[in-house]
Parts: sequence; structure tokens; C-alpha cells
Amino acid sequence: MAPLVFFTHNMLYLDQLILNHVQTRHGQSVQFRNIHELYYLKTQRAQVKMDHPEKEMKHRLRVCVATCNRADYSKLAPIMFGIKSHPDIFDLEVVVLGSHLIDDYGNTFRMIEQDEFDIGSKLHTIVRGEDEAAMVESVGLALVKLPDVLQRLAPDILLVHGDRFDALALATAAALMNIRILHLEGGEVSGTIDDSIRHAISKLAHYHAVCTLSAERHLISMCEDHSHILLAGCPSYDKLLTAHQRDDYADIIKSWLGDHVQEQDYIVALQHPVTTDIKNSIKIYELMLDALISFNKKALILFPNIDAGSKEMVRVMRRKGVEQHPNFRAVKHVPFDQFIQLVAHAGCMIGNSSCGVREAGAFGTPVINLGTRQTGRETGENVLHVRDADTHNKIFHALELQFGKRYPCSKIYGDGNAVQRILKFMQTINLSEPLQKKFCFPPVKDCICQDIDHILETQSALAVDLGGTNLRVAIISMKGKLVKKYIQLNPKTFEERIELILTMCKQAMADAVHLNCRILGVGVSTGGRVNPQDGVVLHSTKLINEWSSVNIRTPLSSALHLPVWVDNDGNCAALAERKFGDGKGVENFVTIITGTGIGGGIIQHNELIHGSTFCAAELGHIVVSLDGPECTCGSHGCIEAYSSGHALQREAKKLHDADLLLVDGMSLNNKEQVTAVHLINAAQYGNSKAESILHTAGTALGLGIVNILHMVNPSLVILSGVLAKHYENQVRQVISHRSLLSVQETKVVVSSLEDPALLGAASMVLDYTTRRTC
Repeated sequence: MAPLVFFTHNMLYLDQLILNHVQTRHGQSVQFRNIHELYYLKTQRAQVKMDHPEKEMKHRLRVCVATCNRADYSKLAPIMFGIKSHPDIFDLEVVVLGSHLIDDYGNTFRMIEQDEFDIGSKLHTIVRGEDEAAMVESVGLALVKLPDVLQRLAPDILLVHGDRFDALALATAAALMNIRILHLEGGEVSGTIDDSIRHAISKLAHYHAVCTLSAERHLISMCEDHSHILLAGCPSYDKLLTAHQRDDYADIIKSWLGDHVQEQDYIVALQHPVTTDIKNSIKIYELMLDALISFNKKALILFPNIDAGSKEMVRVMRRKGVEQHPNFRAVKHVPFDQFIQLVAHAGCMIGNSSCGVREAGAFGTPVINLGTRQTGRETGENVLHVRDADTHNKIFHALELQFGKRYPCSKIYGDGNAVQRILKFMQTINLSEPLQKKFCFPPVKDCICQDIDHILETQSALAVDLGGTNLRVAIISMKGKLVKKYIQLNPKTFEERIELILTMCKQAMADAVHLNCRILGVGVSTGGRVNPQDGVVLHSTKLINEWSSVNIRTPLSSALHLPVWVDNDGNCAALAERKFGDGKGVENFVTIITGTGIGGGIIQHNELIHGSTFCAAELGHIVVSLDGPECTCGSHGCIEAYSSGHALQREAKKLHDADLLLVDGMSLNNKEQVTAVHLINAAQYGNSKAESILHTAGTALGLGIVNILHMVNPSLVILSGVLAKHYENQVRQVISHRSLLSVQETKVVVSSLEDPALLGAASMVLDYTTRRTC
């Protein structure tokens, strides 16, 4: 069917819906009961304003959402609220089954009712026993009960989430009854029986909404139709990225852990059985509890899910006295809105829940992932893996390393716009299209981004170059294309610079949506000595005042909700060459930047060299003369004192003051400042003194490069920057006359990249975010 549109009377409906949810108590306004609903009512009201009615809609899409447990409801609820806020387009039916209806697991169907969803059917499908046979019997019982419900509801689309055995029963029943299935979060890898179930559901499903590019590629390699796959992101991320800003998080912490427990001074523990290795998973669980007891911090411990082995894990809890321990609070269920607050402000999360490797990354919460249940999942840098342990000491040490730390927030699994994409995707489903699935067998279409009709974006980075004069921000794609660039004069103070960077980045992020670019992170290139591990500028250049011993990463990451990388501009130039330039595919090379100063970067065995104090590749300060001119670093005879733009300007002024600079064909008015350009022009016009200065500068640079060749023996030297082409021939001559025979054939080239600082900043983001898997 054709894409559907909103009507203007929807605005009245949404306004009324908002009013109906605002009550007063003792004369004061009460906040919305659920942040899911508030978010979607507001965003959809804004969307109504932009849409224009064209024709009356003939058919509402009948969508059945089936939820089996507390975990999948946290992913499905945002979509359900989105569907509910579009009554002219969708007709929502809700089916509840599985552990939602079991008292031991918190009777979590009540939270669905509290969210004011009408539950059309409640199916008791769990056969108790918590072993492998009980799981099989539960699937069978669900298959017996589901046909009557699905036949009565007759949905156009059934939404199924994830990899639970209950979801497999849902997908099997719907596929056999010729009901279209939209599978959420397929294509992921976690290393347990969940993988087999997840992939089986994907094969039964007709449409897919995935969270990551890797998941999309997995589905394509599994012969799924690429046009039926939407790269949406995780629906729960739509609210996670702002959830930690709630004002009442301290009250939530106190309500679950006690009045004296502070933010980042407690642990959230959630461990489930691994059904393919129950014995080992119970051992790991017991060691985790021992480590928590020894670590002596407050901990919120959630009961495991209903999988085979959970009964034995509960026995371990009770044998250890967890429920009576003064440091522990053991609970069966925490409402998701409160649970994410507890995770967001925890000192650490431990266990094997997918929440640790997915949702916790949105807050930068440190996570210890235990065992094999999440093996293969894409994770952020906040996750520390403990694959196996024979004593609790290894887990205890992991707690010591992780507890209380904070990491940049990660958007691997979503950018906050998943539900909008999924709703639009569902509207494009053609119900008149044949129901029979088509499999796309090899060769597989290898695409970086999806079709634009499904709002599929090009993976991109925000690159920031902090220069002495200008502050530049750019959107750069995976292939190194500069999509859009922004330039402003660099302010003088730290506070003004940070404020301007944030303003420019936010503008770029807003523009990226319209340019079909998905921003993966921010890379910052700056002068001076940088600690890239912590994102701190240790010592800046004289051109950038008040930019020393400052943390750039934290304020940018916190405000933009993106991971941030920071490095020296010379290192960034080397990274740019490695990814996009002449250094691509070269294992060992050196990049020399010739500009206002002299800098560079060294790539050895395909890795950038930083050094023990982050001072490696300060190539401009290699001394080539014991009694040479004074350098900006305070020493004498450095390359930078001879060959930099500042050095050439200094010599040009000396010639000009002595009336020895200008020759026939040149002119310079009284108000014009003498620069290195005038010296170069004078040399080109035949000024012998200018030629001599450039020859000396080129020789000094060449001697420095000879020293580099003798120290690190690269196979390639790349000259970059505005002065590179003027030094190229002289550098080659010095190498041929002054270096050892074994390095005289080293290749020297002038960089072909137009903007290495920005490209290098982008490459930090693009290289890291696309290979960050465990």
C-alpha cells in the first residue's frame, strides 16, 4: 500500500491525549507517568504540523505486538507507544505470554496494563521446571494456544522481538498461518543457543529491523532480502540517551538500595543461565556472588530469567544467604524506567545480561561481562570481559578495575530515532505483495548503507580541527568524502572554544539527518601534546592559548551523547594517510607536516606510535644544528627553527628590513605583513638570498628526515602541508647524499590529501567504531 499520511485533526487528538495525561494533585502539576509516551506524543505532534493531508486513508494497518518477558517489553514498548499515537494509521493488538504471567518472575504483565495498553490475550504458556525439557514443552504449549488467538486477531503484521524460545513459537505459528512477521534485533551474535533461535526466527520472518550494520550484514549473508531489512537501531535507545538526565534518580536509588547509598557507589548484578553450558554458568554465578561479598559494596541483584538452569542459580543465591545479606537487595523485577536509572548511575554492572553490553553503553556505565552468553556481541569500551574463572579472584580484580569509572557514552546500538524509522518502514509494507519469502542467494549485495526509501544513512564522523586561527568542523563519510564543512574564528578562552565546538557540532548533527549521514562519533585534531587515552591536551602550542591540561573528551561526549577521540594534529595527519592517502596498505611510514610549525606521525606495523609520555613523532624538534636559531620550544637548531612557516617568515622580515627581499616583479604595500609566501615568491623571481634561505630550510628538513630513516626505517615518507612541494626535491637530495646506503631508496612523496587534519580526526572515529567487537 502507498505510504500513509497524518490528518490535521490528529493534532487535536494528540493535544487531547496530552491533556488527558496531565492531572493535578493538591494544585500542582504531575509529570507524565511514562517517559515513553511523553516522548512520542511530543514528537508525533511536531510531525503532524509538517504533514499535509492528501486523501482519506482507506485501511489501518493492524499490528499485533506479542511480548514474552520484561526484557523484550522494554524494546517493544517504545514501538507500542509510537503505534498508539498514530490511531489513523495503525490498529494495535497486544498479546502477552511467557514469564510475564508468572508470579515468581514478578507478574510483569501488570506494567503493560499500567502503561494503559489493552491486552487482547493472555496466554499461559510456561511449563515449570526450568530445565531443557520444560523449555521444549513450553514451546509446544504456546504452539497449541497461539493459532486461535492469531486467527481471531487476523493481524496484517506480527512484531516479534529477539531470541527467546517463546518468540520462536510466535514466529512459527505466524509463518504457518500466513501472517507477515517483522523481527526486531535479528542478525546479532551472542554465542549461545539464543543464536540458533534468533537466526531461526529471522528465517521465518518476512521483514527485519536491526540495530547495527554488522547485524544487517549477517542477515544479508544469510540470504535475507536486502530490501526487507531496515537498519533502525535499538528502540530502547530512543529514551536511553536522555534518561540519565531525570531529576529523581537519587530517589530511585534510595528506594531500591537504601537511604545512604550514593550515585556510582553500588553495583547492579544480573546473571542468566547459559542453556548450552548450564554447569559452567552456575559455577560462574557462584563465583560472582563470592566476589560481590568480598568486594563489600551495596548491590542490587536481580533474579535470573526462566531459562533452563535458573532454578539451580536461585538455589545458589539462597545457599549464599543473598536475600539476608546486609549489602544485597535481591529482587525479581524492577520497572524498566527505574532499572535504566539504576544502571545509568551505578558504579558498575556485572553479569551476562544483554543490557550490560547494549543499554549500559548509552550511559558510559562500566560493565563486567561474565562467561560466554554475550560472546560475539558488539560492545563499547565500557565492557570488560571475564570469559572464565576458577576462583572469584579474577572477578574481584575486574571489579577493582571497573568500579567507579566512567566511559564515553556509546551509540553502537542506536541514535534515538529507531521508532520513527520502524513506523515509517511498516507503512511501506505492501500487503498486496505475495507472502512467500524470497531468499537472495550468493552473490550477496555488499552495501555500506541501505536504500534511501528506508531512511538508511551513510556512516560518518564529525571531525574537529582546532587551529591557531580557525575552528573547523566537518561531516566526513566512511570513504573520506567531506560532506559538509563549517568554519569559525577560534575564540581565545577555553570556555568559549568548548561552547563554539558544541554549537558547531550540534548544527552538523542536525544537518547530518537531512544529508542521510549517521554520525558514529567525534574526532578532534589539535596542536600540542595530547593524551589520547583520556582525551586530555597536556601542553598546547603557543598559538592556542589556555588550551593546556584540559579534558576535551568529557564535555563533548556528555553534551553530544557520542564517543569522542582526541589526538595531536601530526598524528591525525598520519592516520589520514593510513586510511585515505598514500599510506593506505603501507605497514611502516612517516608523515611530516610542513606548515606554521613542523610536526608529524609515525606508523609502525600499521599502528600509530604515541610513546610513553605521548611525545613520539615530535619531529619538528629534532635538533639538526648545535648553534642554530632559537626554536619556539626553547631549544636551538630544531627543524622547526629552520623549516617552519614561522621560521621562513622570520627570515623574510630580516631581508625586508634590510631591503633585500623585493626584486623586479614583486611589490609589497606598507600595510601588508611580510610572510613566508613573500620569501618563496622572491626565490621564484631569482632572489639569491631567498633561494639560499629555502635551500637551508630544505636541507634542515632533509637532515631531520635522515635521522628518522636511521631510527625507524620506514618504507615511505609523506610530506604534507603547504610547504611540502617546495621542500620535496631538496629532501630527496639530502637523503641521497647524507643517509646510509640501505635507506637511500626510501620513497618520498607529497601528500595528495587536501585536509589531513580533518580526515585524520574522522579516521579515529571510523576505524574504531566499525571494528569494536569483542
